[in-house]
Amino acid sequence: MITNMNKSRSDVDTQYTWDLSDLFSSEQAFLETIDHLKLDIAKLSLFQGKLNNQNDIIACLDALATVTQTATSLFAFAQLKVSEDSSNQESLMRQGSLSALAASFASSSAFIDVELSELAPEILQEVSKHAPHLKGYLDEVLLQKPHQLSLDAEKAISMLSTPLNAFYGIYNRAKLADLQFKPFEVNGTSYPLSFNAFEGQYEFNGDHDIRRGAFDSFSNQLKAYQHTMAAVYGAHVQKEKAMATLRGYDNVFDYLLFNQKVSKAVYDTHIDTIYELLKAPMRQYASLIKKDYNLDKLTYADLKLPLDPTFEPSITVSESRAILKEGLALLGEDYLEMVDRSFDERWIDFENNLGKSTGAFCSSPYGFHPYVLINWTERMREALVLAHELGHAGHFYLAGKNQSIFDTRASLYFIEAPSTINELFVAKTLSKKDSSTRFQRWIKATLIARTYYHNFVTHMLEAVYQREVYRLVDAQKPLSAHVLNLLMLKTIKDFWGDDITIPDEAAYTWMRQPHYYMGLYPYTYSAGLSIATHASQLIEQDPTLVEAWKSMLKAGGTLPPHELVKLIGIDLSTDKTLLSTIDFISKTIQEIEDLS
Repeated sequence: MITNMNKSRSDVDTQYTWDLSDLFSSEQAFLETIDHLKLDIAKLSLFQGKLNNQNDIIACLDALATVTQTATSLFAFAQLKVSEDSSNQESLMRQGSLSALAASFASSSAFIDVELSELAPEILQEVSKHAPHLKGYLDEVLLQKPHQLSLDAEKAISMLSTPLNAFYGIYNRAKLADLQFKPFEVNGTSYPLSFNAFEGQYEFNGDHDIRRGAFDSFSNQLKAYQHTMAAVYGAHVQKEKAMATLRGYDNVFDYLLFNQKVSKAVYDTHIDTIYELLKAPMRQYASLIKKDYNLDKLTYADLKLPLDPTFEPSITVSESRAILKEGLALLGEDYLEMVDRSFDERWIDFENNLGKSTGAFCSSPYGFHPYVLINWTERMREALVLAHELGHAGHFYLAGKNQSIFDTRASLYFIEAPSTINELFVAKTLSKKDSSTRFQRWIKATLIARTYYHNFVTHMLEAVYQREVYRLVDAQKPLSAHVLNLLMLKTIKDFWGDDITIPDEAAYTWMRQPHYYMGLYPYTYSAGLSIATHASQLIEQDPTLVEAWKSMLKAGGTLPPHELVKLIGIDLSTDKTLLSTIDFISKTIQEIEDLS
């Protein structure tokens, strides 16, 4: 039912799209909210020069919280409309109209952190005692104090926020609106091509000619944009380096890791440990693909193939709901209520259409319910994707109910744990549905291919590549498409080894993901997956720990990651969590081979 990826948005069945009216019931309501927000932003200036006493500090930050919540709803709505169809000019104009508002907000509120950072720490600590809901914000001011600039400098940066943050939008505009893929031909038959079609269908196609033909055509058409994409990405990372220098950081890594509350040593350990220790098990997994498909050689275009090519269970949207509720039942009635609401109230956008954002994501504007985008093709593995995104939804749904807007978002280091543990819970439920050897092999292989290969290996390779890019930036070395291509090709070849044929076209893989515009995000998948894998094992041994897990979700950003995970008994000062996850992956791959 939802397999045509070349529909226009106007042709999709609305029952499988999200309902954004909960954010804004009409365009008029959206525009009126903008007018109200402009007035509220202007009122913030009344506090300038007065943040030297408890009452004014509390009043100012409460006003800032209200403005932030309103602004978040506006930006979320605009971004979601573009995500559903990036070719829609009205949506693009709506999003563009908010750029000046964002700059005005940032500039008008810049004085707040500057004035607060000039106060004695004891004053801010005393305010926190009287207004606990502001503690997280004030603690952050104290942490940022060594890197705080003058008011004039902060206002200048704020006024330039639109062009400084434009690179992600330019990348998406090129990728989803301008880049029009031509159909490719295989054995006399023409096949339509798009980002969603390639990543959602052709990468998994069991016909070797079609799959490899799609890869060649897709890569060659990416190649035509390599220099533009490299220029955009290069400008983005140079901006980050400039900001790191301005704020007095020794390097761009310290700047980007600061808000994650993670040291560079932890960051490097994650990347180095996984990159080295996962090579052998993942090459073993690749050899299983080669055997299953009786291939003379295994190429980069074959690595996403599902094991047992003639066995791909299908699942409808309604069937996925039942599976999700059963798999996530251990999280309690309040969590299942959230799952039911996500279906009943249309929080989820399932239907595929031209111009729709690739992959899947969850957006959680504070004060409203979350929204989930997915590209549904009725493969059962997509039940795991949906479980993943509802994990993000459940995290921010619970955090939003229990924390202020300033304390809702946990460190990026933890952000992928709530989503991944949901995948593990649902995979376990699916494994109980069919005890046959074939199904058991399939669910284990799907867990490796989707949860661990994609979210652990794929994003870890992104992290390895990204680290090399930032090393060049710190060393003031020039970047170009040629340099980026060589870095990506080396990263992929070093990991997969000589047993897999890596064509030169694999170099353009860096052009496919938006993660490079999100700071040091890619490596956090490995962090989240490690925490989730270890936590799921602890919960399996002691189901009462579910409440500890939910307390972690409710905590939001009130604790740094190493303190947050202690609630369930995980110690990040050792490599136990990381090594146990790699061991789990290795054992699962061996079980797949044994079941063969």
